[in-house]
Amino acid sequence: MKKHLFIVFTVVTAWGAGTHLFAADTNGMATDANTITVDTNGITIGTNSIPADGTNVTAELNEIIARVIARLDQGKSTEADLAGNLEEYDALYARHKGERSAAVIQIMLAKANLYTQVLNDPEKAIGTLRQIQHDFPGIQINGNTDDLIATLQDMAAVQKIQSSLVVGAPFPNFNEMDIDGKPLSVANYRGRVVLIDFWATWCPRCVIELPNIMAAYKKHQDQGFEVIGISLDDDRQQLEKFLRVNNGMTWPQYNDGLFWKTKLAVKYGIQKLPSNFLLDGSGNIIGKDLMGNELEAAVAKALANK
Repeated sequence: MKKHLFIVFTVVTAWGAGTHLFAADTNGMATDANTITVDTNGITIGTNSIPADGTNVTAELNEIIARVIARLDQGKSTEADLAGNLEEYDALYARHKGERSAAVIQIMLAKANLYTQVLNDPEKAIGTLRQIQHDFPGIQINGNTDDLIATLQDMAAVQKIQSSLVVGAPFPNFNEMDIDGKPLSVANYRGRVVLIDFWATWCPRCVIELPNIMAAYKKHQDQGFEVIGISLDDDRQQLEKFLRVNNGMTWPQYNDGLFWKTKLAVKYGIQKLPSNFLLDGSGNIIGKDLMGNELEAAVAKALANK
């Protein structure tokens, strides 16, 4: 189950104040760290005042947005597909930026929306926001433009981490202590097939998947299958109580109580739960986000190939 990270800038258009250009996908029961909806009508006034008018600009912008949506409805959602629309945003902005109205800034916010919500390119959205900062000094986007840029920078960093954790790549080692105070390291499991499972007791989908993991563990542990749990619980007592009740979860657990800021979740760019990585005996990734029957099949295949 893939979950994109979105910042939704609210844009005032002819469709009405507070209309989001595109809706963020909540994707079922996925639990997400950084789905952020910003809802302050797009622009707040900084040290300078700026009029909100710009009826002609808004009408032209709405026409571009309508064309973008039409292309998305046709399944055209890559940057190459939308290059002409991006150029339209730039041309409209170039014609009107000297007018210093809020409606003009909405052009760049619409472009930023496209980069964050459709193209999943936070770095280019950052460039768009920096252009607003340069052209409209003193104006803040959604309260604090620098805060938005910092959030987008975090998203870009996560994307970089995630792009490196692909099937076939080595899984970076860690050296920590488990909740029982024992050393915990991926390197110590070399020669065995290992599932690194990111989960939490408060995540419904995680709890639903646990019986599948326990069944695979019980069936294959003697053949060389191990599990390492990385819990994002912020309540250690709740976690320990859950583990006592579910006594089939005898594998080691890491937990530092930091919720989405859990050290190992940050290290591996975890943005949704459940997430997992299946490693071969050499510590290379051979599967990601394996659930249900997929997990059992992948474990059995990996053990057969040892």
